[in-house]
Amino acid sequence: MFDMTERAQRYRDDLLAFMDEHVYPAEAVYEAQMVESGDPHFQPPIVEELKTEAKKRGLWNLFHPHPQWGPGLTNLEYAPLAEIMGRSAHLAPEATNCAAPDTGNMEVLTLFGTPEHQEQWLRPLLDGEIRSAFAMTEPAVASSDATNIQLRMDRDGDDYVLNGRKWWTSNALHKNCKVLIVMGKTDTSAPTHRQQSMMVVPIDAPGVTVQRGLPVFGYQDREGHAEVLFENVRVPKTALLAGEGDGFMISQARLGPGRIHHCMRAIGMAERALDLMIDRAQSRTTFGEPVANRANIQDWIAESRIEIDMARLLTLKAAHLMDTVGNKAARTEIAAIKVAAPNVALKVVDRAIQVHGGAGVSEDFPLAGMYAHLRTLRLADGPDEVHKRSIAQWELRRRDPNWGKRG
Repeated sequence: MFDMTERAQRYRDDLLAFMDEHVYPAEAVYEAQMVESGDPHFQPPIVEELKTEAKKRGLWNLFHPHPQWGPGLTNLEYAPLAEIMGRSAHLAPEATNCAAPDTGNMEVLTLFGTPEHQEQWLRPLLDGEIRSAFAMTEPAVASSDATNIQLRMDRDGDDYVLNGRKWWTSNALHKNCKVLIVMGKTDTSAPTHRQQSMMVVPIDAPGVTVQRGLPVFGYQDREGHAEVLFENVRVPKTALLAGEGDGFMISQARLGPGRIHHCMRAIGMAERALDLMIDRAQSRTTFGEPVANRANIQDWIAESRIEIDMARLLTLKAAHLMDTVGNKAARTEIAAIKVAAPNVALKVVDRAIQVHGGAGVSEDFPLAGMYAHLRTLRLADGPDEVHKRSIAQWELRRRDPNWGKRG
């Protein structure tokens, strides 16, 4: 069922070569350039060099399912490629123009943007000339229920006026970020899921203030996770994506592919962590024997292989269903992998940290950064609890279609 197509195999071979020849050697250069700059949101020259090389090799916009804008790979074809990128998650996705949140934003602009949106924003995003951010989460409400959001989008003649506060607006501190996709409320009297709309807002629009970058376990990620204030931000009605009241629908269309991409990359991180754990266990000796001889270490290695392969198979199943029956029909599997993949990867990374000892929590190895990223992924694009609640409700209704509908 999950056999790799000829073109997917070709891309996989080319991507593996790119990783070995350019991405992994660039990691130390990247770190040195970041340290030398003294700016946590600096855009290191090595990233632009990698982008140039990836373009030259045809490893560009691999995520995009629409042949007009990318190679038109299916989710199942893209899955192993995203996993490979996840092995160097801070470099490879951006180098190939397959980094979140741009991937989701580009798909939104493809599906719901006007020709003007596509010319002004989608084309430079596809070309890697600019970056973008997605502003949905808010500090004052439980944003795991997107119907709670409060940012107002009030109609004023031919314009909308935006007022509110967002946070965890990832990518808003990237040096190349030029545009935000913002979700807010246009009509509080409409049915619950028709109150929200989405609009395209330039990040330099008057009244938009990026107030701070939120650290993650003490890390200031280069792209930033911003708190953004909107004070009387005026945008034309042409900024509206799809139609008024379509915001929730757009968010669901955006988050399905975004979730599976995150999971694919998480599996790649887990694979690299397992390699690092094995290498460390084989190279260190305690009490006269290699650490790898210890029974508990061998248990960790075996359990990691089993769990990674289980998560991968579930992810491939979700990708296959998205391709064959659509995102809506695959919603149980998408929710399941969003819970499973980050949790599996966290367990593997945690074991690898333990085997590395003190080195594991230092910045000399990528494990601590991986852990911070993956722990955050249990919240991003919906916390585990929301996905498990959805799965449980679907399962209950599978046995009783009227479950939860009774008065």
